[in-house]
Amino acid sequence: MKERKIPEAKPLFVERMKKLLPEEKDLKEYWEVSKLEPVNSIRVNTLKIIPSELVKRLEKYGWKISSPWKNYPEVLIIEGKTPNRKDGEILIEKNLAKLEPGELGRSIEHLLGYYYIQELSSMLSVIALNPEENEIYLDLCASPGSKTTEAGEKMKNQGTIIANEVSMGRMRILASNLERCGITNTIITKKDGRDLCRKFVENDFKFDKILVDAPCSGEGTLRSSPKTYLMWNPKTIKSLSKIQKQLTKNAFLTLKKNGEIVYSTCTHAPEENEEVVDFILNEFKNEIEIIDFTLPVKTRPGLVEWEGKQYDKRVKLSKRIYPQDNNTEGFFVAKFKRTE
Repeated sequence: MKERKIPEAKPLFVERMKKLLPEEKDLKEYWEVSKLEPVNSIRVNTLKIIPSELVKRLEKYGWKISSPWKNYPEVLIIEGKTPNRKDGEILIEKNLAKLEPGELGRSIEHLLGYYYIQELSSMLSVIALNPEENEIYLDLCASPGSKTTEAGEKMKNQGTIIANEVSMGRMRILASNLERCGITNTIITKKDGRDLCRKFVENDFKFDKILVDAPCSGEGTLRSSPKTYLMWNPKTIKSLSKIQKQLTKNAFLTLKKNGEIVYSTCTHAPEENEEVVDFILNEFKNEIEIIDFTLPVKTRPGLVEWEGKQYDKRVKLSKRIYPQDNNTEGFFVAKFKRTE
């Protein structure tokens, strides 16, 4: 696949990645894959169509489709399409061309909500949390709705999802995606997630499952958003870490006994990942348990030390997802259970 021209990474970010990936070969592969365009991945909306039927429909466009995860047939990759020999068409290989910009989003199947365009690693939070029918589920930072629609499908539109978003503009996008995908078990709220959770605590309202897919510095999204190279700032990481800790703490207080919560980000920064997990474990002590889980990708354990800070040994049960391991974007997932 052809490399793109991307901005130069800031020296401090380069140094941090060297510490995270100390093996030269590993680091080299990371920078190489970060320069490539992300794969075109979609998630079939099983409320509207079964995967095999959608594949038949999409193959009529000449799209070459593969299924990357054996146990998740709803997850598909569009490898490319049959070349039309048009001027300007970019060939991936002899018999395969790139999709045109926006082509995935223009199909009638997408407009009808038969599939959702979603990066592979973005699907992992809900896979880890595994919401079920008739549960009460909180998506604390819900827009644009990729994970909310994924949860709604897994719940088969049963139970209740409260999908929260603080921005009115992003709230409209969330509402649009929920409507397009036919998700009908969802209530949308507009409030700072920390304040919303305080209200739930005051009214003794509890959840079976909670997703805190927290706002983050986005270090894992370099492939789809190269501007992250320019926007990256260590001060932002520190300020976001404080917000993430408060969001997760307040969310945990609204969890039922034996309820589960997943914390996830699309960044590599330990301050926003393991440090938050360590904070939550120390904050709730005997009330909380960090639990192991499996994902359909290669994962690496959470760090137990970063720049002189020692974290709780249990933090290693969280999962780091690196782009060079799976040809995805970077991600982080941790899962907890409320024990008391």
